[in-house]
Formats: sequence, structure tokens, C-alpha cells
Amino acid sequence: MADASTTKNLSSRKRSFMTRLDLFPLRKTAAEYNREYFIGDTKAAFNVALLAFPQGMAYAMIAGLPLSYGLFGSVVASIVGMYFAGSKFIVLGPTNATSVMVMSSFAALGFAGSQAIDYISLLILLVGIILVVGAYLGVATLIQYISRTVISGYITAAAALIIANQIKKTLGFEFSPGEKASTFIDVVTTTIRHIGETHMPSLGLSVITLLIFIAIQRVSKKLPAVAITLVLASLVAFVAYKVNPSLHVTLMPSLSLSEWGPSIPSFEFETIKVLLPIALAIALLCVLEGNSIGKSLAAREGGRLDSNQEMLSSGMANIACGLFSGMVASGSLTRSQLNTNSGARTPLSNLYAGIIVLLGAILLGPLIGYIPSASLAVVVVTIGISLINRHQLRMVTRTTRSDSITFYVTFLTGLVFALDFAIYIGAVCSIALFIKKVANPEIVEYAFDDEGKLGKLDESEERDDLEVSIVHVEGELFFGAAELFRDQMRRVSDAQNLKVVIMKLRNAHNLDATSCMALEELIRYMNERDRILLVSEARPDTMRILEKSGLIDIINPINLFADEESNPTLSTAKALKRAKVILGDREAKVSIYAKDKR
Repeated sequence: MADASTTKNLSSRKRSFMTRLDLFPLRKTAAEYNREYFIGDTKAAFNVALLAFPQGMAYAMIAGLPLSYGLFGSVVASIVGMYFAGSKFIVLGPTNATSVMVMSSFAALGFAGSQAIDYISLLILLVGIILVVGAYLGVATLIQYISRTVISGYITAAAALIIANQIKKTLGFEFSPGEKASTFIDVVTTTIRHIGETHMPSLGLSVITLLIFIAIQRVSKKLPAVAITLVLASLVAFVAYKVNPSLHVTLMPSLSLSEWGPSIPSFEFETIKVLLPIALAIALLCVLEGNSIGKSLAAREGGRLDSNQEMLSSGMANIACGLFSGMVASGSLTRSQLNTNSGARTPLSNLYAGIIVLLGAILLGPLIGYIPSASLAVVVVTIGISLINRHQLRMVTRTTRSDSITFYVTFLTGLVFALDFAIYIGAVCSIALFIKKVANPEIVEYAFDDEGKLGKLDESEERDDLEVSIVHVEGELFFGAAELFRDQMRRVSDAQNLKVVIMKLRNAHNLDATSCMALEELIRYMNERDRILLVSEARPDTMRILEKSGLIDIINPINLFADEESNPTLSTAKALKRAKVILGDREAKVSIYAKDKR
């Protein structure tokens, strides 16, 4: 039975675990809120809303969902996410990356139209639950082990798929209902097959829309180019139709507030089993995307980002979007940057932006019916092109071989297969290459020369007369490095006439059960050949592992020497004295100086 102190400690640990996330961080913001903060937040919110409105429509179009899902999803994500956000740095809502993954995954499963709408709520709800559970388990802190190169590869593949998938709309045709085009390769080949169905008025309007967008970008980068482009393109289409009705092009459906409401998912085990791998991939993407954006903006202002708190915020936003006809919510790079650059002071800027988008959807919803489908497709294509960051591509393909391999594996997988699969493959490739890189401990052998001086022994040097060898082990000694470490140490101990090996472990890290078993095998191997292993400079954490694993008894406590922080050479000096005892009467020249302060 546990005593009172043990019970108290367990209870405090449990409370610490459950309260490390703030369930209502807004109270801190409200306590310090003032007029200056309100002005900064309002200005930023207006700028973000101007961008979020057309982006919401564009991302819904990418995902193959009604426009209302993109617009109202932006509203829900901004408002709900704000209540749990720990900072102003991440603006939540539909994004390119998550939208195209939904489209790619649903296309691979054969979900389209009303069927996609039936399943989208359950998918988003699963994403939200995964993110909330992950936040409480502290998963966000583990994401640092997945290279940002994975995101670069995914985003580049997603950009290619976005562009390819919108070409048909810019040309004025659609694929046949029975045609399955879920990957970049499928979309390109199917588009080529239908190229003869090009609708010339739609193509002409697409060219005009692109020219308008380029012209606005050249006039000023600060103008809301997407919104202005859609307004002007709609006017061009309207005038052209009035002049000549044969120039009619397909228009987007109007938006009404009545289209928005609760969406209660159907919880069927078979459906959950199908959607869960997609939800896991999207949740991973949300964390990677949000962390990357938030940490970058926070570092620029000298702030800090609580990744798990932001993961909770994203999770709650997604749960709300799943229940209220929204889209997957993740951190938006463009809206987050605009929010920060526009002078946002607190997370309340997201609340104001959500309200402005909602008012815009109510007041301007009927006017959306005047926007040509081809023009919106051109805007989506320009957004896709903007995702291809040539500077980042140069870095990830040239910096290291591992980065280059990870990028191309993720990118090519994203082109050939569904994008959720590309995320998994990229993450596995990144982790595997990381493990391969660190699973190579450096072993440097030291020995005494004829003058009794200690020095590094080159592989080319003659080793026949050595009786004592000092081996410095540096690097990771976890399971991935255990076998290599054991084999390298065996080669050292196989030297003719060698009697004692002193292994220095000060710079060896992360021993685990596998490396302990490898060390046990090494000791038994050496003992069978009449050789003794002495271990020096064992740090406290290493000593604990050796004790818990039972290796202390196998090494023999008199052959184990703890590290001395105040005198780094003392531990090895003691090991050398022990080596002299083992060698007996034979003279051993020792040239190492250490002063025992005790």
C-alpha cells in the first residue's frame, strides 16, 4: 500500500499533467486589454478578413466543397480557436495544404459531391479530437523530430495538384462523373484527354482575370489583389454577357446564411476506420504547419510559442468546424503574417476578423453568384503558384543529402499517390535518415607511446605491443547505434597482447536497453579472451542506467568509475591505476596528470 507522501506526489503529478494547458487563456488577455490593443486588433482583423473572405471560397473550391464551408469555416475557426489560443501568432482557418489533402484523400476513396459533404463533418471532428488528445499528451514537442523538409516536399506536391486540378475550370469544362482523378498524374492525363472540350469564352475570361491579377500585384503588393481581381473579373463577365449572350460563362452559386447550420456526423465504425488514417495525416499536417508558422513569427518578435497550447486551440477549432459545417482549420501562413504585420496585439484580433467575415458572408453572399467559376479558378492557380517557394526549395535540395532525399521522396510520393500517404512517407523518411545520421558513435582510441605519453592512435599504427588502450566514445548510444558500437569495440579489443580497455563515456548519450545488452555481450566477449573492460567518466544518468539494467554487477563495481565534474581527468586517472593493478608487476608507463581534491 502506498504511503501518504507517495500518494501526494502521484496526485500532484496528475494535476500538473492536466493543468499544463490553459483552458481559458483569454482571461489573461482580457485583464490587460485596453484601447490601444483594441485599435491594433481591429485594424489587423479588417485586413485579415479582406484576405480570408476570398481565400475561404478558394479553399472550399480546392476541397470540392460548397463555398459556404470555406466562408463559415473561417468564421468558426477564428472565433472558437481564439478562446484557446495562447498567442496572436497563428490565425486559424482553411488552408491550401489541408484543403488539397481533403480533396486528394476523398478523390482516392471515390467520395465526391453530396457523398463528400456527408463525410467531411466526421473527418474534421476526428481531426479535432486527435489534436486535443495530442495536446494533452504533449505531442507537439515531438514534432521537432520531423524535418521541415517534409512540409516543403508536401507543399510543393500540393501546389502542383492544386494547379493541375483547376486547369479544367479555367478551360471551362469538367471531368465526367465516373472519371477518378485523385493524383497529380491522374488529373494531368484526364485533363489532356478532355482538352478538346475547351470553352473559348471561359478561356478568354481566364486570361483576362490573370492579366488583372498581375496588374494589381504590380501596382501595389499591399492591395487585396484577390478580392479586387474577382470583382473586376465579375464585371467583365457581366458586361460581356449583356453585349453578347453567347459569351455566357459558368457562375458560382450564391451564398445564403440559411446554408449554414449544425452538422451532426454519423458515427459508424466502418466509416471511422476508413477516415481515421486521413484524419491522422491531416492532424499531423496541422501541427507541422501551425508550429512552423507560429514559431517563425514569434521568433521575429522575440516571443515564445507554446506549441501544445496552440495544438489545443487548433483541435477545438476543428471540433467546432466539424459540428457547424466548416472546413479543416489549420494555421494560415498568409493570414498569420498579415495579422502580425498589421499590428495585432492579442488573439482577440481573430475574434474580430471572424465577425467581419460573417457579416461579409451575410451581406455579400448573394453577390457571389456573379463570380465566374473560371475567374475563381485562376485565383486558386495563382495561390498554388505562390506556394512554390524557390528559396526554400534551393535550401532543402542543396543543404544536405538527407534533406534532398527527404524532399524528393515526399514530393514524388505526393505526385503519384494521395497526399496523406506522402505525409506519412515523408515523415518516416525524415526520421529514418535522422536515426541513420546519429546512430554512428565516434570511437577514438588512445594509447601510450614508447615515451609513456598518451595520444590518439591512428588506424595505420602498429598495435601489437599494446597492453592498455583508452577508448573515447562520443555520440548517441541508443538502439540504432548499439550494434555498430559493439562491433567497433570488439575490433579494438581484438588487438594482440591487449589486456585492459578503458572506455570513457562522458560524451556518450542516451543509453537504452538495447545498448546495455550490446555492452553486456561485449564484456562477456572480452572476458572470454582474458581482457578486462574498465568504464570511466560515467555521468550520473549513465550510472543510473547501468545500475537499473544490472550491468554494474557484470562490469564489476571496482571497474566502474563515476565522472568527476570538478576534475574531468580524475575518473580516468583512477581507471589507469586500476589497470596497473590488473597488469601486476609489469611496468606500465602512464603519463596522465590529475589532482584528487578529496
